[in-house]
Amino acid sequence: MSRYTLILLLIFLAGCKGKQEKVKPFFSAISESVYASGVVKSNQQYEAFTTVNGVIQEIYLKEGDTLNVGTPILSVANEVQQLNKENAVLTARYADVASNQDKLSDARQTIDLQENKMKNDLLLLNRQKNLWDQNIGTRNELEQRTLAYESSRTAYLSAVSKYHDLERQIKFTASQSGKNLQVAQQQASDFTLRSKIKGVLYKIYKKKGEAVSLQTPLALIGKNDQFILEMQVDEYDIFKIRKNLLVLVTMDSYKDQVFKARVSAILPMMNESSKTFLVEATFETPPAQLYPFISFEANIVIDKKERALLVPRNAFLNDSTLVKSNGEKIVVKTGLKDYKMVEILSGVTANDDLIIPAK
Repeated sequence: MSRYTLILLLIFLAGCKGKQEKVKPFFSAISESVYASGVVKSNQQYEAFTTVNGVIQEIYLKEGDTLNVGTPILSVANEVQQLNKENAVLTARYADVASNQDKLSDARQTIDLQENKMKNDLLLLNRQKNLWDQNIGTRNELEQRTLAYESSRTAYLSAVSKYHDLERQIKFTASQSGKNLQVAQQQASDFTLRSKIKGVLYKIYKKKGEAVSLQTPLALIGKNDQFILEMQVDEYDIFKIRKNLLVLVTMDSYKDQVFKARVSAILPMMNESSKTFLVEATFETPPAQLYPFISFEANIVIDKKERALLVPRNAFLNDSTLVKSNGEKIVVKTGLKDYKMVEILSGVTANDDLIIPAK
């Protein structure tokens, strides 16, 4: 290469180095959104727990089966509870009113005997009084008949009272043992895990023969035709979020597709560890098929304009300063922002040439 050619090449490179990229503001649509990530959850999704300790005795369904309210899912065995139920059945049978009719019959016979004796003693007393009125007999005989009648009358009233006490006791014991049987049966039914909703059995966490406790989740249940989007929104963005805002959702399971949803709930409690709030959304038109815990990314559209004056983000020196082609620095007022563009509210026009600062 000649010396002359080298000089020309250096001049050309210097000119290229000094050349700055320019851009003009332009009008277009823009939307500002808040990024969020989360997982899909089935509507009314819940983990089912047993209310008793024991061992899984039988599993009646498999994952993916449909459920109705009350459908049995699995049963838990507990020998002590089974014995309690059997004991309650025996006690209820023993205490049943029908089973105690013999006692009541005996008490009724005692009443009849005491009543007959009282009537007989009254008859003898009346006879003795008639004789006494005729000056026949002694006062001692009259007093003896009177005492005999009073004694038999007292015995009769006592027999009646005992009969009613026995009747009340039998009814109370029968009722009490019946309630105890109901409690035992209810406790026994607690050993059968049943669905609380109409939906799908998504997951069974344990196998037959495994021990479980009150803190052990046994199954995951939820709707199969209604799903909720649970998103984590940063605390700095939460005050921008409102109900019914449009949410644009993308999922790895459905590549190159964007699904529309709407914010349906904003939970007011912040997660202190992640400094985020839980926001829920529902699909306007859900995908053809979904499963719980599918991950997604979302943009919550907080504002949108169909025509706005826009400048690329890389044209800014800082958050509010642009540089015109003559080198003049202009402080502008900005509006909506997305990840590429910024809306200009004042400071420059569509006729201005702007310099993109070298990075």
